[in-house]
Amino acid sequence: MADGKWRRAGATLIRVIAVWAASALTLLALAGILPDFRLQSDDGDTITRTAFTAAWGAGAFGLLSALVWPVLVRALLIVPALVLGALVFFLNGSLLLIALRLIPDGRGDAAPETAVVVAAVMSAVASATSTAFAVRDDDAYRRRLSRLAYRRRRGRPADQGGPGREGPPGTVFIQLDGVGHDALVAAAAAGLMPTVAGWLADSSGHRLTPWRTDWSSQTGASQLAILHGSNHDVPAFRWYEKETRTVMVSSRPASALEMQRRAIERTRDGGLLTIDGASRGNLFSGGAGQLALVLSMAARRGKGSRSRAGYFAYFSDPANATRTALSFVAEVVREIGQSTRARARKVTPRVKRGGLYPFIRAFATVVERDVVVAAVLGDLFAGRTAVYADLVAYDEVAHHSGPHSRDAEKVLERLDRSLALIAKIADRTPRAYRIVLLSDHGQSPGETFAGKYGLTLKDLVRAGCGLPVPRRAQRTRSASEARDAVRIALHRPVEGGVDEQAAKLSDPIVLASGNLGLISFPDIGGRASREQIDRRHPALLSTLANHPGIGFLLVRSEEHGSVVLGPGGAEVPIAELSDEEGPLAVFGAGAADAVRRTDTFPHVADIMVNSMYDPGTGTVHAFEEQIGSHGGLGGEQSRPFLLWPRGLTDPLDIMAAESAESVESVEPGESVSAPVPPGGGLVGAEAVHRVLTRWLQDSSGPQVPLRAEGFAGAGPVDEPFPPGAPGAGPTAARTAQAIEPLPLLNRQDPAPDATGTTA
Repeated sequence: MADGKWRRAGATLIRVIAVWAASALTLLALAGILPDFRLQSDDGDTITRTAFTAAWGAGAFGLLSALVWPVLVRALLIVPALVLGALVFFLNGSLLLIALRLIPDGRGDAAPETAVVVAAVMSAVASATSTAFAVRDDDAYRRRLSRLAYRRRRGRPADQGGPGREGPPGTVFIQLDGVGHDALVAAAAAGLMPTVAGWLADSSGHRLTPWRTDWSSQTGASQLAILHGSNHDVPAFRWYEKETRTVMVSSRPASALEMQRRAIERTRDGGLLTIDGASRGNLFSGGAGQLALVLSMAARRGKGSRSRAGYFAYFSDPANATRTALSFVAEVVREIGQSTRARARKVTPRVKRGGLYPFIRAFATVVERDVVVAAVLGDLFAGRTAVYADLVAYDEVAHHSGPHSRDAEKVLERLDRSLALIAKIADRTPRAYRIVLLSDHGQSPGETFAGKYGLTLKDLVRAGCGLPVPRRAQRTRSASEARDAVRIALHRPVEGGVDEQAAKLSDPIVLASGNLGLISFPDIGGRASREQIDRRHPALLSTLANHPGIGFLLVRSEEHGSVVLGPGGAEVPIAELSDEEGPLAVFGAGAADAVRRTDTFPHVADIMVNSMYDPGTGTVHAFEEQIGSHGGLGGEQSRPFLLWPRGLTDPLDIMAAESAESVESVEPGESVSAPVPPGGGLVGAEAVHRVLTRWLQDSSGPQVPLRAEGFAGAGPVDEPFPPGAPGAGPTAARTAQAIEPLPLLNRQDPAPDATGTTA
């Protein structure tokens, strides 16, 4: 054992000397190249003296980076995260200037702008050299990647996991946001995702199945159900609630926290990750004790809910900070080049990609990816039981470049490399891990509604209501999780997607969620009926139903309950709705059930509008500025995937068992809805939650459901778990707090006139 320690110490010493030597040689080279950087006295020095000066400067810079940099980053957590990223070069350059001042006899000197360049190059060289040596030494490689994880584990109780913990395997759920089943299969077949292709080809590897989303095919609804077991009353990415005169937006922290609270209250369960879990880069916490970049927690205050701590964990390493900053700049340049090339070639369909979008894309594809992946690696070494992470890069690029574009394919290639790294590290951790890959929805291509017909959905609604319409069609601003994440990182308020000028109460509120539109009349209490709308605006419903860009409408009828309206005067009562005929025939199996379920939501809009869908081309028309969209029914957006290790129970077997249990518990004469539809397959994000929960239970034992005051048969809130239960402790207490009602923002604001976006 002593010999092993000496060998490791010797290997570490060799690695330090090698990095020091590489840094010193880099300083010498840069001193000969850059005019404003010198390592000699004014009278000149011998080669030996200059080399000694370079070695001194490199050592001082390395020591300052190791000791001072983490302290600086922690202190600067009070500034916005993106500002911290912008300060990376300045801080690194400042450390180099200090290191040069420490060289004896004042032989080191550099202009401030030159110091920034020299520091960036030295950090990159040091990182590359250290990694090259570490890769040859498995233990060193593991220690390098797990260093931050061990810091975070200090003070953690031994029974909550760790690298030395023996027991069942942990599970890592990686969500590739917006990657549909068909897109994943095509990318693997084309060699864009060799890691995924290897999993599919290996007979002992993984199995792949598609699943079907709810009508609202977007991250807010899907991830809420996957993590918290329910997306009841989430009709779209954003919707209007008349009783509070509030627009709920899934990517707004206050709304996300309220959605999470409602789901917990409905299910009486803290979430998928309540037992020793970690939530990384998600909209919702899932009840996890470890959080990084979790949107719903950004609405809460206090040390326990600071999701921005993930930035410190990553940027505390100057090599990470420099690499990510350089990649960020490269991604901005790449996006500008790609959009310029698309305009020059007159590629269609196309949307505007100027303004801040290049920086938003770079944040999603570089900063969020790097921080989330680093957090997951830390979780692996910390031995956490369940980790759920969302990588949003593809979704953001596909919105603006198209889901089948070369730009999006390049993102898939980079995401596959991240998966390969996670898989490689999972093989080296003391605790075994199973990697489950899934998506929350897909994306359907198509020209925007405004681009195709010259007017937005809001314009069409106003025309049908006899209200003034602008002579020139205005764009429905597009946004996404990444855009709102950037605003949070900059400490800017997340916009609700509403006009600054409040609408009159008699004006309709028009919201967009991909190719799903929601129309509400704020001055009509409750859900407006078809008869009320016809009396006020006789031409509106026929104008919408017969427009070539619209597939169908859902509206409540005083006579038939609710009806679906389609082109040519088609009108089908909700109870008679069918997938085989009528307005929903082109949308495929399950469309009728999805519409019927949404019709039961308390906050369904007065008029729900789904765009047309061409099954021959797979295209839809988004009601916002996106040529790759999701949010409604039609095409690949409703067909995400689930990829799991073969050792886990087949999802269809889990659903079949649930169906059998449901039938056995039904009294004679009662009806029951089976979790597995006649056509087979997983239907709805809530079914995916049940599958993931079963997998965790199979390996770690059943999770204890949350009990909170006010629930039937529940105990007090401060005792949500029985004494000694696996879930007892801080996580349980925090989950109980999560169900406390959160006052929504702007409840008393005038009713807005809004257009909206989807994640």
